[in-house]
Amino acid sequence: MQRLFAPGGPWAVPWAQNVLPVIEELTARHPQQTLFTRFVPAARPGEGPGMWARYYRRWAEVTLANIDTGLVDLMPSLARFVPPARTLDKHVYSPWTEGRLDAMLNGSGIDTLVITGGETDVCVLATVLGAIDRGFRVVLATDAICSSVDQTHDALMELYRSRFSEQVEAVRIEEVLENWR
Repeated sequence: MQRLFAPGGPWAVPWAQNVLPVIEELTARHPQQTLFTRFVPAARPGEGPGMWARYYRRWAEVTLANIDTGLVDLMPSLARFVPPARTLDKHVYSPWTEGRLDAMLNGSGIDTLVITGGETDVCVLATVLGAIDRGFRVVLATDAICSSVDQTHDALMELYRSRFSEQVEAVRIEEVLENWR
């Protein structure tokens, strides 16, 4: 839910504006328990480990050298919650790979993650799979996630509900808010 993916951003996700009010409502109710992850592109074209270098040659116009770096920021209506909400920058799709999220959560007593944001078939998928692997209870707020491609969003929603039905609870935000303790 960054400016990179907002309308007019280089990687605009049209549905982001539709899920934004739902994410705002959740965050407003639980800002101290909110962690936003931000995808931070490579500094320059061709940088990054392995295939990420190729990726950033393809997406050279979205490297930090070629964009307004403010595009990495959260959408303004969410940025206002920081602090007390926190942010975690990541340079790949998964927030788990670089180890900082594990460090933040280890010993915290947190056993449930409510996942929102974009994209359903990229960063959300990476977040969900990492959370499953670590044994977290995963609650996916179905009306608070989005993708730029409806077909893959729908396919992932089916995957979450069928293949991962024992590990992912796919529910609407009102159910999350009613049951948050």
